[in-house]
Amino acid sequence: MSVSKEHQTEGPLCYHADPEATAHALLNEATEWLQFARGLTGLLADLIHEADSVDCRRMALGLEAIGALTNMGVQCAAQAHVRMCWEQARCADVAPPGASGQE
Repeated sequence: MSVSKEHQTEGPLCYHADPEATAHALLNEATEWLQFARGLTGLLADLIHEADSVDCRRMALGLEAIGALTNMGVQCAAQAHVRMCWEQARCADVAPPGASGQE
């Protein structure tokens, strides 16, 4: 089986988060991307079950789309994690000594 890369995008996809978005908003967006990927996965599974034959080229495009949607969701979740860690570190720097209650 020969492998063709004519439809693949060059380089990795990159998620550019809104700099004003909260971690909560980013997690909601990540969930949305992952729901899109799940929906497309279900659609492709239904088409394969109902098809007499499978067009491998179109199937590969569908699988690449699922991979791209999943990647966007993962990147979005990672951005949310970074924002939460940044906020936590910033709050720890601002708090006066002994304010954490862990003495």
